[in-house]
Amino acid sequence: MKKEQVVNCQFSVWYPIFKKHTIKSLILPLPQNVIDYLLDDGTLVVSGGDNNTQHNQTNNSDSEEEDIQAPEFPEFNSKVLKAINTLGGCVFPKLNWSAPRDANWIALNSSLQCQSLSDIFLLFKSSDFITHDLTQPFLHSSDEDSPNPAINYELVLRKWSELLPGGEFRCFIKENKLIGISQRDYTQYYHHISKQEAQICHSIQEFFSQHVQYQFLDEDFVLDVYRDSWGKVWLIDLNPFGEVTDSLLFTWEELTSGNSLSFVVCLYLDVTVQPSPCLSYRIPRDFVDLSTGEDAYKLIDFLKLKKRQQEDSEEEVEEEVRQ
Repeated sequence: MKKEQVVNCQFSVWYPIFKKHTIKSLILPLPQNVIDYLLDDGTLVVSGGDNNTQHNQTNNSDSEEEDIQAPEFPEFNSKVLKAINTLGGCVFPKLNWSAPRDANWIALNSSLQCQSLSDIFLLFKSSDFITHDLTQPFLHSSDEDSPNPAINYELVLRKWSELLPGGEFRCFIKENKLIGISQRDYTQYYHHISKQEAQICHSIQEFFSQHVQYQFLDEDFVLDVYRDSWGKVWLIDLNPFGEVTDSLLFTWEELTSGNSLSFVVCLYLDVTVQPSPCLSYRIPRDFVDLSTGEDAYKLIDFLKLKKRQQEDSEEEVEEEVRQ
C-alpha cells in the first residue's frame, strides 16, 4: 500500500466517480481552527456554536483552577447546520477516510446519527479513528520514507440511512479482480447470509463488474457495500488495500498471497457470540492510565478533583443545615 493509494481513497476523490451508486453526501472543508480543536486534549465537553457553555478545569504553574469557555465556530456551525438540513435533518459524519465508529458508546443514543455540530464534535473528540486520520493517515505505507502528500481535511456529512448490519459486506479488490467478500459485522451470526450466500455473491459480483471495475484510480482497494432487502447493492465506502484496513474474517496474508486471486468467497461466522472489535475503545485512556498508575499526573489531577467534589458536597450540606 503506497501513500498515493491512501490519497485516492479519500471520500472527496471517489465520491464524484460513484455518486449515483452511493448515499447522498455533502463535503465541507475543515477549518484549521476546528482541526486544532479536535486535536486538543484539554477540552472534552464540546461546543458547536449553539450557545452551549463549557467549563473545564486546567492547572497552571501555581496549581490554581480556572474556568474556561469552549471555543465556538459560528460560521462553520452555520454551514454544517445548513448541510444537515439539506440532507434531511440527520447525518452520518466522517472525515476524509474514517467515521467515528469507535465512539458511538459516548453518544446518548449509542448511535452515530448527528443533528448538530455539537453531536459531531462529541463523536470526533472521542474517536481514535478520527485522530488517526488527522495524525497518521499514511501509517503502514510501504513508501514511508517518501514525503507525505498534502491533505486538505474535510467534514463529510452523509444522509442518515438505517443500514442493517446483516446487509453490509466488505469486498477485497486485487488487480481489479474481486478476490474476497466478508460480512462486515462478524460479531453476529446472520442466518440469511448462510442461506443466501450464492445470491449475495452474485449480486455483489454483478455490481462490481458493472459499476466499479476499472472505474477507480487504483487496481487494489477495499470496497464496502450494502445489499438491501430487494437485492440492490449500494457502494458505502472505499479503503486502501493494506493493513490499515480491517481484513475482518480474512487475514492480510491470505489476501496478498497468489492463491487468493483464484476465488471469490462470501464468509460468514457460524457462532452466536463474538466480542465487538470496538470494545477496546470504550474505556477512556485516562481510566486505563489511572488503573495502572502509568501517569502520575493524571492520578494527582483525579485526586484533586475528588477532593474538590467532596468539599463542594460538604458546603451544600452545611447550607442545608443553616436553612
